[in-house]
Amino acid sequence: MAEITAAMVKELRAATDAPMMDCKKVLVEADGDIAKATELLKERGIAKAAKKADRVAAEGLVGLKLADDFSKATVVEINSETDFVAQNEGFKNLVLKTTEEVYNTNPSDVAGVMGTEFGSYFSETVAKIGEKIELRRFGTVEAEDDTIAINGYVHSNNRIAVVVKAKCDSAKTALAMRDTLKQVAMHASAMKPKTLSYKDFDADFVQSETIGRIEVIKKENEELARLKKPLKNVPQYISMSQLTDAVMAEAEAAIKAELTAQGKPEKIWDKIIPGSLARFIADNTTLDKELALLDQDYVLNDKLTVAKAVEEAAHALGGTAEIVDFIRLEVGEGIEKVVGDFAAEVAAQMS
Repeated sequence: MAEITAAMVKELRAATDAPMMDCKKVLVEADGDIAKATELLKERGIAKAAKKADRVAAEGLVGLKLADDFSKATVVEINSETDFVAQNEGFKNLVLKTTEEVYNTNPSDVAGVMGTEFGSYFSETVAKIGEKIELRRFGTVEAEDDTIAINGYVHSNNRIAVVVKAKCDSAKTALAMRDTLKQVAMHASAMKPKTLSYKDFDADFVQSETIGRIEVIKKENEELARLKKPLKNVPQYISMSQLTDAVMAEAEAAIKAELTAQGKPEKIWDKIIPGSLARFIADNTTLDKELALLDQDYVLNDKLTVAKAVEEAAHALGGTAEIVDFIRLEVGEGIEKVVGDFAAEVAAQMS
């Protein structure tokens, strides 16, 4: 049996936001395996789905360069240790020049930037600023032809950048869809999608999330019941990828059985069933609405998904359009900030 140290408990708590005693308990069960312990917490609905925003603390800025003819867009994230340095004019200029370099040279990765003459300039500039600064990541989208529409958005704090790409039926539609794509980019800035469509999800990921999310709702319902408040619906599924033809046929059969029990005449069923099925889908696709851009409720009209909103916007222009790619960068996303003990640091230096 592995020894469960305070450091291990602290690490698991930092990663999951779960209570200390629950972290210790699952670490014992997992014989000290952090990954296995994390899964146990998730399955029991104890681990949070994601860390709170205020726990993500890397500083820095993003950059965006968009071609004058909207045929290409590049986004870049550069991190600094402090927000003070991120607001330095030298740092801002470094972000601008790096974005230009990536846009112009199309490197495949960070090493492809840093191993060039520009990389030497980057390192020299960092040395002058006097703080650890890193080019973390970047992305570029390009139009293969004039039926592709591209647009982007940088949030006012310069910490979030999004570019969106759509395939249209014609150059005319692509030109007219630019404003809509700017709005979709603003939507993505706020709603934090991780992937384009539910079709991108791995089956094992969906299954793991299903177990955890259902357990979370059950625990919330225990508290709601104690407070004598309405309970939340406990879904059977969380993604459209799980709603097979057989599942939908079963759902429709259940709706019909309920209508029969209520004494509703069959002649009006066709007016009721579509809405009931739509509610079933909405209740059982929460993962898609949280993480998949096309499946999210559009912030400018929450009666439509992003995919439907884009489709309707193109239809109003007499054409068709479909979002085929997007990139969203947020400064520090996924990076844990090391919070030091200032008093301990001073004491160590004086000893």
